[in-house]
Amino acid sequence: MVIITAGMIGVGKTTLTDLIAKHLGTKAFFEPVGENPVLPLYYADPKQYGFLLQIYFLNKRFAMIKKALADDNNVLDRSIYEDALFTQENHREGNISDAELDVYMTLLNNMMAELEATDKKRPDLMVFADADFDTILYRIKKRGRDYEQFDDNDELRTYYFKMWSAYKQWFNAYDASPKMRIDLQEYDLEDPENQAKVLALIDEQIARLDAQSN
Repeated sequence: MVIITAGMIGVGKTTLTDLIAKHLGTKAFFEPVGENPVLPLYYADPKQYGFLLQIYFLNKRFAMIKKALADDNNVLDRSIYEDALFTQENHREGNISDAELDVYMTLLNNMMAELEATDKKRPDLMVFADADFDTILYRIKKRGRDYEQFDDNDELRTYYFKMWSAYKQWFNAYDASPKMRIDLQEYDLEDPENQAKVLALIDEQIARLDAQSN
């Protein structure tokens, strides 16, 4: 089974991905953030680096999903299926031009067509990690990446709110695979008891999917 996790930055998605992978005894594919040379540049000047950042992520996510779908069992921390969400928001913000958006969407559509031609075609389950906006902000501050901090940057805080709102709509519209929502405000994964509860919810969903396929 190939599982993808999705959700706003700071929600706890990477922790969730690692937890699921260890629970299922499979490989976790993590989003390339720490080694991403474009990301700090983007936060400093989104209008100059918006398109470059999206192409960088698209390339990495395409390689990740192809590799994951070629294996039997994997868990991906964010995937190509939510990539356009960020690109479209950057376009609305004026960070990406109409021409750049057209180039991006054409490339994305070509990549998605290639995935549809594979034996696996798509993931088996998408797990959406959710929390309220104040919790997201608290966790972004807590993890302490300098370029993500918003105390003296109202534009960045507004961007976070727009992405948080956009994710709600994205989850409702997502139909590439079965999906489920995990409230990581209710189930704070720093608590081992909550970890067990979340994994139980995921196990139940996997069992339902297995029963439907048999």
